[in-house]
Amino acid sequence: MSDRPAPGTEMIFQWRKWDGSPHWRHECVYLGTDQWGDWVGQPAGYHSFRPGAAFDAETPNVTLVPPSADFALTVNRDHPRDLRVYIDIAWDVRWSDDPLLATGIDMDLDVIRRTNAQGTYVDDRDEWAEHSARYGYPADVMERLEALTLDLEERVRGQVAPFDDATGDAWLDRLAALGLDRPLAR
Repeated sequence: MSDRPAPGTEMIFQWRKWDGSPHWRHECVYLGTDQWGDWVGQPAGYHSFRPGAAFDAETPNVTLVPPSADFALTVNRDHPRDLRVYIDIAWDVRWSDDPLLATGIDMDLDVIRRTNAQGTYVDDRDEWAEHSARYGYPADVMERLEALTLDLEERVRGQVAPFDDATGDAWLDRLAALGLDRPLAR
């Protein structure tokens, strides 16, 4: 593990697509590390944008950057659309040479857990199919990520750590203790 910023330090999590085009860019703060990897947080009011879209976080969330580099787990607290867990299936999620920048390639598929009747499900299979043809995802990458998606869906459904409420809540508590919420620009 290379040097990480001090907890509470502002940083960026930058996503791109397989062809290198820009995707979501999230303002975050570094929170720390545990046995699952590094955690970053996005207090309410922090900004996210991509070409053609932008939003400010309505509620706090934390994201795990695991050493496996093939997903990013985001846990929300009190989300207005009942979104508790959102896992971006990814490629090459890692820290860049800049200690204030984490990067990853968004691979379309997402594992989602809502606290309402929708429960846990895999999202964006249509985007996965479209982009695999457009970007020419290698067959071995597709096979690996499809298997990972199904495995993560089961682990989220079973609330196996770090996909359980207790792990995410501990990091959300650390984020709250920093007192960094920004007022939402309306």
